[in-house]
Formats: sequence, C-alpha cells, structure tokens
Amino acid sequence: MRKITQLPNKVRVATQEFKDRESVSIGVWVAAGGRYETTANKGVAHFLEHMAFKGSAQYSCNKIKELVEGVGGNLNAFTAEEETCYYAKVPITHLKQTFDVLADITFFPKISSKDLKKERTVILEEIKMYHDLPQYYVGEILEELLWPNHPLGQSLAGTPKSVAEMEVTQLRNFHKSYYVPSNTVITACGALKHDDLVQLVKDKLGKLDGISGPTFTAARQLQEKAAHHLYFKQTEQMHLALGYLAYETNHPDYYVLALLSIILGGNMSSRLFNEVREKRGLTYSISSGMKSLHDTGVFMVRAGVDNGKITDALGLILKVLAKIGSAGIKDDEFKRAQEYYMGQFLLGLEDTMDQMLWIGSGIISNDQVKTRADVIKKIKAVTPADIKRVALEILNPKRINLAIIGPMSGTQQKALATIVA
Repeated sequence: MRKITQLPNKVRVATQEFKDRESVSIGVWVAAGGRYETTANKGVAHFLEHMAFKGSAQYSCNKIKELVEGVGGNLNAFTAEEETCYYAKVPITHLKQTFDVLADITFFPKISSKDLKKERTVILEEIKMYHDLPQYYVGEILEELLWPNHPLGQSLAGTPKSVAEMEVTQLRNFHKSYYVPSNTVITACGALKHDDLVQLVKDKLGKLDGISGPTFTAARQLQEKAAHHLYFKQTEQMHLALGYLAYETNHPDYYVLALLSIILGGNMSSRLFNEVREKRGLTYSISSGMKSLHDTGVFMVRAGVDNGKITDALGLILKVLAKIGSAGIKDDEFKRAQEYYMGQFLLGLEDTMDQMLWIGSGIISNDQVKTRADVIKKIKAVTPADIKRVALEILNPKRINLAIIGPMSGTQQKALATIVA
C-alpha cells in the first residue's frame, strides 16, 4: 500500500511496501533542476549534484561510497530540468544507514574550494564527452531550437564558460535557495514500514527551515514558424532530431500523445520503423518519444541516417507524420498501441527502483502520483479520433524544429532547409 506523510516543515515522505522483497530503493528528491538557473550560473544544479558526493558534514567522500557499496548496494544521482534526485538500492537491513548518507550529502554537503577545482575539471570533460557524441549532442541542439533564450534550451551540464567560472558562493546560494523542506520529497519502495521511514526523516530533517523555494521562468508554448540548425561535423553517420512543442505533464491529452508516439515510432511495429527502415533501408535506428514538464513539452523523432540519404529520410519521416493526421489510424493498430503502453507500464513497475522513481517523479513534479488503475483508465479512454486530432494539432509544419549533425554538403543543406521552411 502506498502511503504519504507531510511533516510540519513540509518535507513529504512517500512509501510503497513490498513485503516479499529483500531490498529497498530510496530517493531524496529536490525540486531544483536546470530550468531554475540563469545564464551566469548555468550548470549549477548539476555541479551541486557532483559536489554532494565529495563529502558532507558527517561523511567523507570515501565513506559515502563505502557505506552503501560496502553492503552490496548501488548509489547514484541525476539532475533533470525540474528536479535532482539522490538515490540508492540496498538490502533492507541497511535502510537507516543509507538514508542517513543520502540525507547528509543532500542537505549538508561541504562544498569546498578544493573539491570544486577538482570537480570542475571532471565536469568540463563530461561536457566534451557529450559534444563528441553526436547522437547525444543533437538533442541539445534541438532543445535550443525549442526553447530559445531560456534555461530549458541550455545544457544541463552548463557551458565551458559557466562551469569554468563557477564559484563556491554560487553553489552555496543555489543550495540555500532550493534545497529546502518544501521542495523535498523522500520516497522509498520495498520491504519497509512507512512509519519507520517517517521517523528517520523526522530525526534527520525535521528541524530544517521550511521556506519555499523560488519559482521558475515560464517556457513558450507557441511557435510561429519552423526552425532548423544544421551542424557540420565529420561523422560516419548523420544524426537527426525532429521536435515539436507539445503538452505539459498535466495536459488532458497527455496520454493521447503517448499513444501517438508509440504508433509513430515507439517500437519495431511502428510506422516510422517500418516505412523508413524496413521498407526503404534509409536508417538503422529511428524512434519517437515525448517529454513533459510543468508548463511545456516536446514530441520528438530521432534517427541515425546514412550520410547520403539524409534528405530522402527526412522527407519520408515528415510524410509519415503528416499521413497520420490526414488519414488517421486503423482499429487494430490503435489496439496494439494501447496494449503495448499498458504492458510496458506494468512491466516497468516490477522493480523497487522503478516504483521509487515513479512515485518520486510524480510527487516532485505534480504533487500527486497516479495509481496503476488511473493510468490504465486514461489509456483506455483514448479513441482513434483523439489520435488524429492531436496529430493534426501537434505535428503542425509551423511547429517543426530540426537539428542535424553530420558532414552535409551545400546541396544537402539547401534541400534540408527547403523541406522544413
């Protein structure tokens, strides 16, 4: 049974008990991510996540790792656009110790100048690594097109300039502003008792100040004309990312778009996979997906394409996208997409870590967690007519944002620019 408790200082504790498990997955979530940054401190949320593992008030860098990995557990963290999560999976007998480590590094990091200098080099190398991976970097270019002059359109890791100039005071100020109880959710799934975790949280974090964190700058939801960025790079394969501004997390048509994404490029039965790869051999990898945030979202198509076939591939992709809006879908295709979504959803919640991430992301972003029954009910309520309606709305030529990385010729550049004009 899922239980949620809010402490007097606004920290929320959520658990899902699985009596037949030997493990527990636990996460400390903070509503502090890339969209809360400015150009001057871009990358500070990600930098702070790194610094948390360098040492805290109670634990040294080595001790942090030893106390979790030394009992057979896994320890990690991630920074996203709207949240940062520090998490671990350990045998249930080590829950108390593991929570104490996670809470300490999250709320009481040392953030020393010495550690900052060392970690700065690590992050700069990380940025270089991502820029050397065209299949990753093309996504960053796409985000710049989707949300120009906005934190969402800038790299989560920051820029070489912002990271090189990052100072201890910036990290500490960001931590003070956002790492507050009202911005915090503790989630755990496994063979634990809810009240036991609540008591651990009270003992460790109950006296923290409950001041609310600042709000973020709203992102654009409308786009007047198509945009593209063709990035020349000597690669063996061109990498394409096509994006359309889409729905926020709580939009009524969220699940309609989710099914549309499956139909178009969610698996090997999808239209894009069959038309672009299977029938014409224009690409090795092609898929579609979606991402939703508080006030905006994106539907995207990604593909790795032979250097000489990029123009044909893009033209066919756009043709496939347009057809679903004009002709709709067949009942059997629609049914397969529904069953695929429900099956993947249920399979994805079998592990304690998957459950913890599902619950934590729901509360930190929506202040709620949908039940399995809620999700399945919403998926079953979608109709083929809904798919066609949303396709016509989202896959509008004016919403196109195209990013491509590869060794494009002048002729290809002109042709591609014409296609998305």
